[in-house]
Amino acid sequence: MTARILNSSTNATASNPSLIPTGWPLLSVPDDQGQLHYPNLAESIRQLIEIILRTRPGEQLMRPDFGGGLENFLQQSNTLVTRRRIQSAIADALQLWENRILLHRITVDEVPEQPTHIRIELVYQIKRSGLAQQLGMTMELEG
Repeated sequence: MTARILNSSTNATASNPSLIPTGWPLLSVPDDQGQLHYPNLAESIRQLIEIILRTRPGEQLMRPDFGGGLENFLQQSNTLVTRRRIQSAIADALQLWENRILLHRITVDEVPEQPTHIRIELVYQIKRSGLAQQLGMTMELEG
């Protein structure tokens, strides 16, 4: 899957509960000194959303239903039906596997002048902190 995840900016402060480290980094990349940095709540949620969407159901042992399976749509044409099926798959997967958010909007649209690309935009709110977040990804389907 050709995908690019974009972070949204947040107004985080030291007293904000979304800054408290929440656990092991899911998408860890060591810094220049080889240190791993633990994600805050907002980053932990963003990482898990990305993992949910990129994982095919049946791919994880012990959790055969885990995942949104966006990669299952890569060989399909960019039609309205395909985009609605993708939107439904995302909504179902996030409702089942990420209970720390309130999902407000999912849009799956064509990318102008790129007929094989779609743009997925998620708007959600973190339940614990109330922060609104936006996540975007571009995906290339079959031509």
